[in-house]
Amino acid sequence: MAISVFDLFRIGIGPSSSHTVGPMRAARDFALALDKETAITRLVVTLHGSLAATGIGHCTDKAVIMGLMGEAPDSIDPDSIDARLTSLDEGAPLVLANGQQISFSRRDDVLWDETCLAFHPNAMILSAYHGEEVVATNTFYSLGGGFYVDQAKAEQGEVGEDATELAFPFNTAAELLALCQQHQLRISQLMLENEKAWRTEAAIREELLTIWHAMSDSIDNGLRATGHLPGGLNVRRRAQMLHQALLHPPTNQRMIVTSFTVMDWVNVFALAVNEENAAGRRMVTAPTNGAAGIVPAVLAYYLKFEPDACDADVVDFLLTAGAVGILCKKNASISGAEVGCQGEVGSACAMAAAGLAEVLGGTPGQVENAAEIGLEHNLGLTCDPVGGLVQVPCIERNAIASVKAINAARMAMHGDGEHFISLDKVIRTMRDTGRDMQDKYKETSKGGLAVNAIEC
Repeated sequence: MAISVFDLFRIGIGPSSSHTVGPMRAARDFALALDKETAITRLVVTLHGSLAATGIGHCTDKAVIMGLMGEAPDSIDPDSIDARLTSLDEGAPLVLANGQQISFSRRDDVLWDETCLAFHPNAMILSAYHGEEVVATNTFYSLGGGFYVDQAKAEQGEVGEDATELAFPFNTAAELLALCQQHQLRISQLMLENEKAWRTEAAIREELLTIWHAMSDSIDNGLRATGHLPGGLNVRRRAQMLHQALLHPPTNQRMIVTSFTVMDWVNVFALAVNEENAAGRRMVTAPTNGAAGIVPAVLAYYLKFEPDACDADVVDFLLTAGAVGILCKKNASISGAEVGCQGEVGSACAMAAAGLAEVLGGTPGQVENAAEIGLEHNLGLTCDPVGGLVQVPCIERNAIASVKAINAARMAMHGDGEHFISLDKVIRTMRDTGRDMQDKYKETSKGGLAVNAIEC
């Protein structure tokens, strides 16, 4: 299975890659495939498992409706969504992506069924009717990171598989390291050669910089925004306030530029991105929305404090981070509904640590060690969003993991690449831990902080 770095870094909108981005993409493809010659009179959306359990807080119903209208996560105007849904609720027709117009009721035509389907906990069934007859139906599974498969591919075991032949195919970190040694390549160089199977080198570099600019814009927007996040928890945005305190320290406080100040910058970068995500704004999956602040926060930290940093470093950082993300996705999961937050924040922490070690001049062994440290110390992390919203503890969790990623890279750089536990073993442990984890700790908001935070 060939996975591109651009499969892991997708420009989209918040608050969730698995509950917002994936369902929107699937719904759009379903609507575009409808036969224009068959009059559609009704369309029913049935959300299952985690999509039903936390779909309201994750705006899954809104995302599906936008997808049915033909919108895509990377191009939709987030400011237009609420007005269009209000118009729909007031009786305006739903204009499908294939041009047909139907009557649609969010109350009657979106069904919430927390029963999990066998293939994956993130599932939805879309059914189009002509009168009482079902004229088109399909089941979609959202796999995290915006990836999805339909029922036919799920039955065939084709989990988004791409048969593209790569210059240096690898399925494990051990294979990756062996290829690097055999061909005397850095991990970023090897990834660049693999990406050429889809794009020219110039296009790869240009598109990766476009990804970074979208990440950077998300940081900047989050540093400017004020107020409270939507959803009912009344969570206050903090990034803008903390940013101003860093720029203009209070005169009555002793502010010394030390490693503590640097850590504050890392925190504020991560908070900015995830507050934007929680507000449903534009951001980049990295590798998911819930963990979207970690890679950009660490990369922004490097660019801010490394005087010789350049665009080439951005490309190398993202290529190397992508290599680790590919390993996590292939051999475990990046879905919180499947393995808990260790698959989201843990994978992102490992990716950021690897990217940082790469641009700091680390050997492939040191880069692999950085990723291993970053992931190892997120093992067992549950996904228990309060109120089904990607806010508490998700936003702070990104800040903590960003600092952890930097520490992991620094520890690895002080070693020679030799270490006791391999990245492959940690990824395998994440997979096994996820299988053993109770469902209430996997993005259902039925356990952990999601329950204890609201107990009277």
